[in-house]
Amino acid sequence: QLAPTNLTAYIANAHMMSVTWDLPPNLNAIDKVFITITDVEANRTIQMQSFDNSIKKLDIQIKANDPYSVQPNRTIRFSARCSDRNGQNSTTTIYQMYINMKDPAPLNVRVFRVNDTCINVTWDPIYHPEVSRYIVYYNDKSETKDIEKWPLYSPPPHASSTLISKLKPDVIYNVRVNAEFTVRKDSSAPQIYAGTMSEIYVADVYRKPQFITQYDDSLSRPTDMTYTEVTANSVRIWFNFEDKTPHYGRKVQRLEVHYEGVQNYVDGLGTPRFNSHRNSAGLITLPAHGVVNREWLVTGLAANTNYTLNLSATTADDSYSSGHSTVKVYSRPATVRFQTDYDYRPDIKRGMKNVGGKTVPLVLHKASTKNGPIDRYYVVVHLLEKVTYQSYVPQEGRRDCCYTAAVFPADKLPDTFFLGDGKTTVDYYPFAANVYNNSLIETNCKVKLVSWGFNRKKENLTASSATTPIILNSKPIQANQDTMNNLLWIFGIVVSIFILFIMLIVFAVKYSRTKKKPITPPPESVPFDLTPKVITMEMPILPPAISPASSGEPVEARRTHCITASNTYSVKTHPPIHVDDFATHVERLKAADNYKFSQEYESIDPGQQFSWDNSLLEYNRAKNRYANVIAYDHSRVVLRPIDGIPGSDYINANYMDGYRKQNMYIATQGPLPDTFGDFWRMVFETNSACIVMMTKLEERNRLKCDQYWPSRGTETYGPIQVALTDFIELATYSIRTFNIAWIGHPEKREIRHCQFTAWPDHGLPDHATAFLLFLRRVKILNPADSGPIIVHCSAGVGRTGCFIVLDAMIDRLKHEKTVDIYGHVTLLRSQRNYIVQTEEQYIFIHDAVNEAIQSGYTEIIAKNLFAHLQRLLQPINDSSLTEMELEFKRLANVKAQPSKFISANLPSNKFKNRLVNILPYENTRVCLSPIRGIDGSDYINASYIDGYRSPKAYIATQGPLLETVDDFWRMLWEHNSTIIVMLTKLKEMGREKCVQYWPNEHSSRYGYFVVDPIAEYNMPQYVLREFKVTDSRDRLSRTVRQFLYTEWPDQGVPKFGEGFIDFIGQVHKTKEQFGQDGPIIVHCSAGVGRTGVFITLSIVLDRIRYEGVVDVFQTVKLLRTQRPAMVQTEDQYQFCYRAALEYLGSFDNFVS
Repeated sequence: QLAPTNLTAYIANAHMMSVTWDLPPNLNAIDKVFITITDVEANRTIQMQSFDNSIKKLDIQIKANDPYSVQPNRTIRFSARCSDRNGQNSTTTIYQMYINMKDPAPLNVRVFRVNDTCINVTWDPIYHPEVSRYIVYYNDKSETKDIEKWPLYSPPPHASSTLISKLKPDVIYNVRVNAEFTVRKDSSAPQIYAGTMSEIYVADVYRKPQFITQYDDSLSRPTDMTYTEVTANSVRIWFNFEDKTPHYGRKVQRLEVHYEGVQNYVDGLGTPRFNSHRNSAGLITLPAHGVVNREWLVTGLAANTNYTLNLSATTADDSYSSGHSTVKVYSRPATVRFQTDYDYRPDIKRGMKNVGGKTVPLVLHKASTKNGPIDRYYVVVHLLEKVTYQSYVPQEGRRDCCYTAAVFPADKLPDTFFLGDGKTTVDYYPFAANVYNNSLIETNCKVKLVSWGFNRKKENLTASSATTPIILNSKPIQANQDTMNNLLWIFGIVVSIFILFIMLIVFAVKYSRTKKKPITPPPESVPFDLTPKVITMEMPILPPAISPASSGEPVEARRTHCITASNTYSVKTHPPIHVDDFATHVERLKAADNYKFSQEYESIDPGQQFSWDNSLLEYNRAKNRYANVIAYDHSRVVLRPIDGIPGSDYINANYMDGYRKQNMYIATQGPLPDTFGDFWRMVFETNSACIVMMTKLEERNRLKCDQYWPSRGTETYGPIQVALTDFIELATYSIRTFNIAWIGHPEKREIRHCQFTAWPDHGLPDHATAFLLFLRRVKILNPADSGPIIVHCSAGVGRTGCFIVLDAMIDRLKHEKTVDIYGHVTLLRSQRNYIVQTEEQYIFIHDAVNEAIQSGYTEIIAKNLFAHLQRLLQPINDSSLTEMELEFKRLANVKAQPSKFISANLPSNKFKNRLVNILPYENTRVCLSPIRGIDGSDYINASYIDGYRSPKAYIATQGPLLETVDDFWRMLWEHNSTIIVMLTKLKEMGREKCVQYWPNEHSSRYGYFVVDPIAEYNMPQYVLREFKVTDSRDRLSRTVRQFLYTEWPDQGVPKFGEGFIDFIGQVHKTKEQFGQDGPIIVHCSAGVGRTGVFITLSIVLDRIRYEGVVDVFQTVKLLRTQRPAMVQTEDQYQFCYRAALEYLGSFDNFVS
């Protein structure tokens, strides 16, 4: 039986929709046509009707709250099938659409002046079968008429532009466009409905030459335009463009960006204002092949303005003259709308005025809201004798050089303010009520007044101009000048003696400590630059660093100067290992159950001979997360002390040396709530730009670190404001971007926070691949001229030490081709206790360095991939081997021990494996819910695989066997998967590759689950099937979609990668649109070859999009740590490279 064809549905008007279909040619064999209408969201059948073979259309009402009608604003599925006289049914045809409650309005209406009395109106056509014509309404803007009384003009049917003439010159017109729908039902008279009216558009008819825009629908138009990074004066747009203009048309040669902006605000006098901004933002010249995928930064925008931005394609001969005007020809534009950010600088142009008098009345002027809304105003009294910029920040009770006299909400600012009237005002922002007292001013002083606009969103303060100095008229109290001078002399002498005494005590203490312990002297202070220079602030302590170009290597220097005599011998007996000997060295240490590793680790000096007096001070003890993890005095990070707060210079953190550079890192504990402010002070004062976090906040239900950053927006920690500006969460790590600033200072710094999330809660990672990728990412993100990298875990010694040592060893490999893990751990132990806390961590560092040596650096900038691939395919030194073959063979270095396949090798599970050598690792296998009384019922040959953005984004599995079909559907249900990707036929080369695990026409039961086929779509390169899966235990249902790729040959790989890339994109788009949170299930036959290619390319293409780099080797290697033999053959491995290159070929910015 052939199914109905050309099934479609459309909205006839606001109350009716129609469904139409065509019947197959063998009409005599068809008895009935069955139409089923289903509400997708509610999973409810609305109607099911049957018709004879002469009917090809069904009308159904659109009516809210009627169970037998289509509900507005819902997704509706229409299904059609035929049956013959014997009751045999055909396959089902599906059509699905969203029901918009209103008839659509014409969009993108544009009005252009033609001459003094004529305008050109254009709009985007509505693609609706019942649209019969469009009506253009226009009216003088100064006249207030109902729309029914506006003059109208009806252009020819299906036109998308028209000219309106005989208008009044120098008049502004309002223009609206409406669509008219004509519905014919049976033989009755047609019914005419008016659709939704468009928005009002303004036309200016002035007596001056202007450009007229004319749209040419044959020209290709830009697509997929979005915007990001909206600031007060700019926006970044992203778009795609491919010139598909017909050969007989004109060739597109450039794109033009135009924008219009509308700004409404209130000026300082309270008068509403309106500004209009219109401009061209620039030209984008197309390359010869006419394909663009890129970004464009539009600058010169006005703050706090609503913009409409259009991007259109145009040709070389894009204009011609018409009377007094020039007609420009464009494609239909791509349009985005956005609002620019506030400028956060209150536009206060008029300062407060001193009008004299006994109580000093002052005239206050509001600021304009042109650059953004204003929340409140502060009136600040500033004593002229003590002027510092820092004093301008409003602070409750500050009286030494300035104080806040009053605060007013923006809408309650008085016209006149009486300074010194004794009244109080209350500020309820940000966290508590601050009371400001407008108290009497002290006599015999000068004051200036400053008004502040305070914007709540960014918390910025901006001053108006100050008043002229106010000399108080009250009689001053005269003092004896000689007496005052004498007092000042006496006071100066006393202070000098006191300072000298303190210096002598400090010198004596330091001298005694130096005599007791031969350690390096305390680090010297380094100037700390703050902007502006007039702000006085004590400088933080930051020890000097050794330049990489210096001959001094910290490890070698410390061998004789910083390590005790008893341990010098141990260091000398463990010299650096050459890179060629390192693998053998590691194997030797691992022999006899890591016996020599244990010996070597135990011989490392624990470093307990150094003092940690500051950590033991009473007021500092609470700042230590763990009582036994302290900060050595000689290497601790010393913060700028705060007057009157003992211990304010202390934080549990130590400077750590890197390769050929002292103080390259800071190792610290996970911040405590009471030390958040100290932590961010350390970040700011040491000029650090990167924080590395090696723990989750909680592990095994134990708190490891308190969250010291804002989840969104801005938070204040001590004197530092921290604003979260970006957050990227990937499968094994996340990157946050913060802007930090010292409160009251204009300088802002960008900080990257890199958190490694793949370290297991217990023990160590099984492989170092993900950790090495994270380390390289940190290297890229940390600026070369920044301060130390701040590294912490929970205590700041174990995982923190692993990161620092491994990073230093990779740096060392680049310059010396040697490894000195023993020496570097010994060095770091002299700077912070317990660094590299366990023997297992020490072994992990060796394994990670060994993996880095064997793998090499394979990450390629995307634009260099073509040249890299050419090099990989060249033979090596006249041999038959290529670099590609050697690179693929290096992947075999990842070898799994039989102990990693515990469940897969159980007797109760062996028959469930399609191939005896393709088994899931125990730590990544997908576990099913066990069934009571059945051994191995929790096992299926399937593995979790991390994606680029999400952990466990995929399940890689074998093609189901007859014995495992029920388990397959159980896995799909229990792990909330709704997408299946099948990359094999049922049989290839005469051999079974996979059993058919789904029903064709009628529902089938697999264990607890009933699978009902809904629809099947035959696409050029794949087949999409939809199933309704129901759990018979609770009758809950889900829709599951299976994508079967049909273009993979039985042998080898596809000739081209373009089709497979499109297939990958379609799968992930469907996942985003319909999928649940569960993973995508991918299988071929064994679940490693083609399955590995699919997942590898999914990750590689994501990295190209987000990072602009390609690393096929590390991607496949990472997959093989989660399931063995992923990307099984060299042909498949090379196909990943070629497909990535084809993908890059579609992007102009990569191939140019």
